Amino acid sequence: MGKILLGILIGIILVVGGLLLIKPNQVKQAFQVQPSTTNELQPNASTVPESPQTTVTPAQLQSMGSNKYADGNLPLGDYKYTTDTPKKGYIYLCNALQDARGGGSQVNGPWIHGNTWNINEKLSVQGKVNWPNAQFSNTVSGSNRTLAGNDLPVGVTTGTFPIQSTDPAHQYDQNPNSIDAQNFSDILPTNPTYSDTPFCMGGEVGVMLDGVALFNGFDAGLRDAAAHEVQDSCQGHPQQFGEYHYHSLSSCINDTSVSSVIGFALDGFPITGPNVSAGKYLTTDDLDECHGITSQINLDGKQVTMYHYIMTEDFPYSVSCFRGKPASMQVIKLNNSNPQGVSSSPVQPQNQTPPQPPQQAIDACSGKIQGSSCSVQTPQGQLTGNCLTPPYLNNMVCVIPK
Repeated sequence: MGKILLGILIGIILVVGGLLLIKPNQVKQAFQVQPSTTNELQPNASTVPESPQTTVTPAQLQSMGSNKYADGNLPLGDYKYTTDTPKKGYIYLCNALQDARGGGSQVNGPWIHGNTWNINEKLSVQGKVNWPNAQFSNTVSGSNRTLAGNDLPVGVTTGTFPIQSTDPAHQYDQNPNSIDAQNFSDILPTNPTYSDTPFCMGGEVGVMLDGVALFNGFDAGLRDAAAHEVQDSCQGHPQQFGEYHYHSLSSCINDTSVSSVIGFALDGFPITGPNVSAGKYLTTDDLDECHGITSQINLDGKQVTMYHYIMTEDFPYSVSCFRGKPASMQVIKLNNSNPQGVSSSPVQPQNQTPPQPPQQAIDACSGKIQGSSCSVQTPQGQLTGNCLTPPYLNNMVCVIPK
């Protein structure tokens, strides 16, 4: 009997000991996602403070807001992120991966002053490039909303990219990327479900109603993109795959009322402007940890009361975590798109499968960080490049410069 009891006791110790050894890693791995994707798993609810949805009436809205940033001085948002729980004023990232090359601007502009920057002092990329071939549609059918287009701005101009050496902005930001048409089609819920437990996010936020992609408030080095990078006069610029995008509120959007929808996040919730009345606008202080509020808005020609995100003048500028389960942003680079301002090829069919890279290009970046050097063997010999995440993939691949 003594031997039997001893055996049972040893078994219990081994089982408990095994659980203690594996549980931390299992929990950590369960919520890790690849860079540039939004997490499809909700984080552990016990680590996230609950934020009950509270409706703000029109009268209450009028008493909110301020003109605290009327002088143009804004707080700098460098490295203000969290990866374990949402926090007001911070971006809740699924993974905090910095581009090894730093990314973005090379030199701080004179508009950056310690922990602040002045939007009125900042330079803009020169140029007025028209895009007559810009396409965008916002279609509602039943429970689905489909946003589709080619990522070129509808009805507004862009700056000249790559940034020219004669442009004063070039001394601070030498963005070498051209603007290329992108085919995207995002299917979002028309009635997204609000979650008290927010979802973490990747680099993509949603789509604005001028057809331009919206990214989060960071550059590739997790610095405040609106402050450090030099965008054009509409606050847009292209990334390495030619995708034109915003990080902050575009001054080329005419109606920035708190009740006017100007875009949609990837979870389906609308995005509106910050203005509540003449000279008064909402700031991060007025919003929840995901940068949103529940109030009355004009949606698809109707007045509805629902949760929506606010584009503010101050960091983090837009969505900082998702209140609903996010979809993946499906962006396919057009193979035959032409340089900026020139008519591009027609948009590819929406059901076309995104191009897939060779397996060796994926294997070359296994275990590496964003921006790391890599090499692949081709019929032309061994070619070197960098590990990057194309907008239509969930993992890094070895990208060889043209």
